[in-house]
Amino acid sequence: MTLRAKRADREGAFSGNKAERAIIDVGSNTVRLVVYGGTMRAPTVLFNEKVTARLGREISETGRLADEAVELAMRGLRRFVLLLDGLGIEDIETVATAAVRDAKNGPEFVEDVRALGLDLQVISGEEEARLSASGVIGAFPRARGVVADLGGGSLELVSIAGGDTGEATSLPLGTLRLPEYHADKQSDMRKALQKRLKKAGWGEPIETPLYLVGGTWRAMAVYAMQERGHPLSDPHAFEISKKEAVALAKGLADQSPEDLKSIDRISTMRSEKLPDAAVLLQAMLEQLEPERVVFSSWGLREGLLFDALPMHGKDQDPLLAGVAVFAAQRGAPPTLATQIAGWTADAAPLGEHGSERLRLSATMLALASMQIEPNLRHPLAVDWAMHKRWLAIDGQGRAMLAAASMANGNHCDLPDELHALATKNALEEAVCWGLAIRLARRIGGRSRRSLQVSRLMLGENGLVLRLEHSHRDLFGIPTEKDMKLLSDRLGVDFTVEIVEDGALHLPIGDLE
Repeated sequence: MTLRAKRADREGAFSGNKAERAIIDVGSNTVRLVVYGGTMRAPTVLFNEKVTARLGREISETGRLADEAVELAMRGLRRFVLLLDGLGIEDIETVATAAVRDAKNGPEFVEDVRALGLDLQVISGEEEARLSASGVIGAFPRARGVVADLGGGSLELVSIAGGDTGEATSLPLGTLRLPEYHADKQSDMRKALQKRLKKAGWGEPIETPLYLVGGTWRAMAVYAMQERGHPLSDPHAFEISKKEAVALAKGLADQSPEDLKSIDRISTMRSEKLPDAAVLLQAMLEQLEPERVVFSSWGLREGLLFDALPMHGKDQDPLLAGVAVFAAQRGAPPTLATQIAGWTADAAPLGEHGSERLRLSATMLALASMQIEPNLRHPLAVDWAMHKRWLAIDGQGRAMLAAASMANGNHCDLPDELHALATKNALEEAVCWGLAIRLARRIGGRSRRSLQVSRLMLGENGLVLRLEHSHRDLFGIPTEKDMKLLSDRLGVDFTVEIVEDGALHLPIGDLE
C-alpha cells in the first residue's frame, strides 16, 4: 500500500468505508467512474460520477468517435485519474464497450487513454454480455432466464442458469442506434426489430424471466413504479408480469420525450431514449414471451466485481454480506447480532414467511438503529429496510425488515406501505421478531453475558424467561414490560424462572 493510500485509510474516508476498488466504464453514452468499498460481495458505492460524452453518437453516419465527444470523454478521464490518485486507489479496472470497439478511430482513442496511465481494455460484445449476466447472477443467486443489457451502442442478450452463462449475442440495437429503425408507423419499427432479433437466433419463447439491465431500462422501471404508486423507490429487483410489461411498453412508446422529461427522476437523456426503448421492449416481449420481467441495477460493472471473487466469496449470501458491513459500521457487529437472533429463535419462531437469513438481517438493522438519536431512529430504520439497495430480497422481505425494526422500538402500528408489500401474517411474524430483539438487548444492555445466563422460550406454558440465580435481578421493571409486550402479541401468558446449579430453583414471583 502506498503512503497516500495508508493516509487515506487512517483518515477514514467515506464514513468508515475504505475505498478499495474502482471501475471506469467507457460506454457509448457515458463515461463513468464508480468507487467501491465494503465487501465486494455486496459492495458499497462510495463515489459515482459520469460524463455524458455520447461517444457513439456518430458511429452510424461516420463510423468514428466524434471529435467533440472524444474531448469530453478525455476531459472526464483526466479528472478521474486525479481523483483516483488523491484517494490512493490502486485497484482500477477500465473497460470500453460498443462505441470504442466499433469506431474506426477506436484504437487511437485507446492509446490516448492509456497515455493517462489507465489500462483501458476494449471488451467484445460477447464478453460484455457475459459480464452483464455475471452481474445479474451476483444480484439474483440461482437466477434463470435471459439477460438483456441495453446500452448506447448495443443490446446484449445472454441466457443464464445454474450460476453460469450460456448463449450470448451482441446486436447493434443500442439507444443511439434505434433511430435507424424509425418508420412511418410504430408497428413497422417493431416488426423490423423483431426480424432483427429473430435473425440473431432470439425468436423462440424463453418462458423464464427476462432480466433488464441498463440505465434506460431502469428509467422505465422508475416510470412504472411511480405510475402504480409503488411503495419502494429503488428500481433494482422491481418485477412485473408479462402482461404488465406489454402495457408498460405500449404506454411508453406512445409518450413524447417532452412529457417524460417532466417526470421526477427521469433525466433528459433517458426521456429522449425511452419511447424507442419501449418499442424495442415490445419486440422482445413478442419474440421471447418471458414469464415476467425483472429490472436489475447490477450489470457489467458489478459483473467485473463478482467475477473477481474467489468461489467462497461468490457463495456468500449477498443480503447478509451487505447488511453485516452496514450494521457493523453502526455499532451492531454480526457476532452480537447472531447471538441475539439465536436467543430469540425459541420465543419468536419462524413462520411460513420468514427465514433465518431474514431474521438475522432484521436483527442487525434493529440493533444498528438503536445507535441513532431517538428522534431519528424510527424513520431511518424504516428507510434502511425499505429503500436501501439490499440484494436477494423481495418487497415482502423488505417490509418484514421494516416491521421488525419498528417493533424493536415498540412501534407496532405499521404504516400502509408495509401492508402493501407483505401479508398480515408475514408482518405479524416480523413484529414478534422485533419485540423479542427488544427484550434481548434491554435485558442486559446488549452484554454477551446477559445472553449466556438467560434463555427465552415459547412452550405449552406460554412465554418463559429463564435466568440463572446469580443474575436474577436482571429482571427489572423495564424487562417485565418487554415480556408483557411480547407475550401479549403472541397471545400467551409469561413466567420467569430462576435456575441454580442447572436445576429449576423457583419462579420469579417466589423470590421474596
